[in-house]
Amino acid sequence: MKAESKYLRHKFETFLEKLWSHSTQPQKNAGVARRDFLKWSELAGTSASIAGALAAPAAAHAESDTRAKDAPTRFNEATVAQLQAAMASGEISAVELTHVYLQRIRVLDKDDQDGPGVNSVIEVNPDVLALAREADEMRRRGRVLGPLHGIPVLLKDNIDTGDRMQTTAGSFALFGQPAVRDSTVAAKLRAGGAVILGKTTLSEWANFRSFNATSGWSGRGGQCNNPYGIARNPSGSSSGSAAAASANLTAVSLGTETDGSIVSPAGVSGVVGLKPTIGLTSRAGVVPISHTQDTVGPHTRTVADAAAVLSVIASRSFDGRDPATGSVPLGWRGRFSRPTNLPMDYTQFLNPDGLRSTRIGVTRAGITGFDPNAPTPQSVLNLFEKAVTDIQAAGATIVDLEASGFTFPPGDGEFLVLLFDFVSDLRNYFATRVGVPMAGKTLADAIAFNNANAATEMPFFAQEIFDLAQSLATGPDDPQPLFGMTYNQALEIDRLATVNGIDKALHDFNLDGIVSPTGTPAWPTDLIVGDRFFFGTSNLAAIGGYPIINVPLGDLFGLPMGISFFGTAFSEPTLIKLASGFEHVTKARIVPRFLDDLPAGKHVDPNGGRPHDNDSSTHQHRSDEIERRRPHHL
Repeated sequence: MKAESKYLRHKFETFLEKLWSHSTQPQKNAGVARRDFLKWSELAGTSASIAGALAAPAAAHAESDTRAKDAPTRFNEATVAQLQAAMASGEISAVELTHVYLQRIRVLDKDDQDGPGVNSVIEVNPDVLALAREADEMRRRGRVLGPLHGIPVLLKDNIDTGDRMQTTAGSFALFGQPAVRDSTVAAKLRAGGAVILGKTTLSEWANFRSFNATSGWSGRGGQCNNPYGIARNPSGSSSGSAAAASANLTAVSLGTETDGSIVSPAGVSGVVGLKPTIGLTSRAGVVPISHTQDTVGPHTRTVADAAAVLSVIASRSFDGRDPATGSVPLGWRGRFSRPTNLPMDYTQFLNPDGLRSTRIGVTRAGITGFDPNAPTPQSVLNLFEKAVTDIQAAGATIVDLEASGFTFPPGDGEFLVLLFDFVSDLRNYFATRVGVPMAGKTLADAIAFNNANAATEMPFFAQEIFDLAQSLATGPDDPQPLFGMTYNQALEIDRLATVNGIDKALHDFNLDGIVSPTGTPAWPTDLIVGDRFFFGTSNLAAIGGYPIINVPLGDLFGLPMGISFFGTAFSEPTLIKLASGFEHVTKARIVPRFLDDLPAGKHVDPNGGRPHDNDSSTHQHRSDEIERRRPHHL
């Protein structure tokens, strides 16, 4: 679920007060030992020296934070294609590359190493070096399984792996015996020769537990941090997936999205995030929110790498464990049909000149902020407008949709759809697990588990969304009084919003794609108050199950922002072409420096966002400045 969970609270706060009374929160200082679950048995030494290793691109300077001085940097920003070429030539091996990433995780990610403590990796695969050795041996025998052969990959901790690692969605309710079998995407990674490096931290239960949640926090994993400013938030729910890819702790990561959970973390962590069309990648073996909107996709540092990953994990035939991979995705009520000729290789659509002779619709829907008294800073708007100018300069025709009189209909059925699906989809997933507290259980049992273990699971925020989902009527045509509609009516509202939104805009203006800013830059993490942000635009594609890809847009005082390209169902080839064209002309990706917060001597001006000299300011002063400016309702 998207980081902007307070947006849902804003829409429904009036009737939530009728549903329950607020209970006293558990003590804020309750803690839990989490590092017991990290497996470092094969990390005794540093990475081996690598003769003739890749020279890092110019942008990949060494980390500025002195605490990162022991982290290897030789492979920073290396692409999948560059790493494959190096392994093919014998310059490196999968084992050596894995050691590099393990060492970077040890130095940069863990808070017990006197490093910055990104905390993006919740668990390292105890068998990772064995997998890397197997990949090397296969290569020596002349057998290379695909573009990810020997490439270390991290998976979000809601994606099942049938090995010795946990799959918990960040909750101890799923901690115990590992998943019985691989998720479909994990199985595809293995079949493609990828080396599964570990699992990433996330917003607990994919940010679908509380309106007051802090993105990147989970009971099991603790707080994930933004690699550009450790005091800032990585957004969610695929927080660790994006942060780890950005921090060069892995070649690529996998995340999941229901509404914004791939693209929003990608935007604030300065990486590419590709959310595929529903049904293009299987959700089998993934802890769910909603079969109507859930999907699995990559976080990478380049569009080319995202296309390579999608080529490996896409389901081109029916997966019996996920009906959405069939000809008509389950629950779509006729929204779209699945093509019969899905590409085998999505990298064929990469094009550095991909914007030329295209028509791009620009929407600014929602970017002025949900609270009219707290508008989006002018600096954010200016950065997006510069991107629009860059797109036009690259040869695209710009169509300003709002100026042309077009309005995107609201997807007012979304929250009911997610709540309703969550109850049954979670029950179905629990039925696949054994040896964990929730094996064979229900949402009601998860609620009870959280109440019984509140000091660990709910020290900072509660479970209002769980409670609300549990309170719904059980039939798809049963009236839901708090929403004024039934589940099936909500599905139809969102279908019509998609048909009269993205599809209509593409058709009426003869567009190749639509762009919008992805969301606000990273805000200071606050475990007491929760998230604060100005806007997010992922909803436009989410309600229809349509694809969206985030590309780095630029940065404000060292904090990245992203731009989103989106289109109709199964338009990934077009979006990859557009996104790769934008990436080529802007080259906006910046490498994290693992600073405490914004660069010293700068703060955000509440009257425009311009940097000012501030001789006596501290990181806390800068955080306080942004704290005063944050919107209070979304």
